[in-house]
Amino acid sequence: MADDLSERLVEGLAASYGSHEGHRAAHAKGVLCAATFTATEAAAALSRAPHLAGPPVRAHVRFSNGSGNPTVPDGTRDARGMAVKFYLPDGGTTDIVGITLPAFFARTPEDLLEFNAARRPDPTTGQPDVEKVGAYLAEHPEAVAAVTAAITHPAPASYAGLTYHSLHAFGFVAADDSVRHGRYHLVPEGGEQTITEEDAAAKPADYLRDELAARFEEGPAVFHLDVQLAGDSDPLDDPTAEWPPEREVVRAGRLEITGLAFDREHDGDVLVFDPTRVVDGISLTDDKILLARPGAYSVSVARRTGA
Repeated sequence: MADDLSERLVEGLAASYGSHEGHRAAHAKGVLCAATFTATEAAAALSRAPHLAGPPVRAHVRFSNGSGNPTVPDGTRDARGMAVKFYLPDGGTTDIVGITLPAFFARTPEDLLEFNAARRPDPTTGQPDVEKVGAYLAEHPEAVAAVTAAITHPAPASYAGLTYHSLHAFGFVAADDSVRHGRYHLVPEGGEQTITEEDAAAKPADYLRDELAARFEEGPAVFHLDVQLAGDSDPLDDPTAEWPPEREVVRAGRLEITGLAFDREHDGDVLVFDPTRVVDGISLTDDKILLARPGAYSVSVARRTGA
């Protein structure tokens, strides 16, 4: 059940982006795709989860822009999102959610409320108040990495040419009940593909969707699912903290995205990607931002559907 904090989180997004009937509070503009995921032998050794230790499974992938305004052109500076829903042999599902930023803006939902208020556009200028954002960063230096990445990340040539990070840590439970913690990274097989901001601004408003449609005519877009394993000193409950790049990485699988999908998210159908929807073989951490997601999603779904 959603609580007052969940309501405030979604209301804070609406205050920044406006209310847009039928759309998500954040990542409102997106493209749904069909995919197949095939796990590696290394994944099966890491976790007994059915999609990591079993045969290939069907998946949906949703690429998106970070904004809660679905009318913003694709060329606008923004973080991008990639969410994956795996359809399991027993009829259940499990999800991964990633963004192009290497770290998050806040450690707690309360900090996130404060950050969203600080970066809210001034109604006169339409731009964030630099002094308010600066004051937040002075009090919350852990947010500097995410803000710096957000304002310096190059414009994408394609949703399929970006690396997406889950930011949250999860426990991976092996067949012998041993647990190792790690973070997901979705890495494009073709490498990073970016363009200048000038070129992005000159492109059509929906160029990222158009690029995917054209790409799929030539063949699938492929991502590798990597799990970066935590070291002894790496925090498991802090999405603002980047782990050192030299940490061990397990290549857990291959995600082959084959085309645009039209079988969901129409005629009132609601598709929710929730990273706390885990199965046996994967466990949650005490990350407060992660644990706040289901309540906020419930509020967002209620507003989208009017239920």
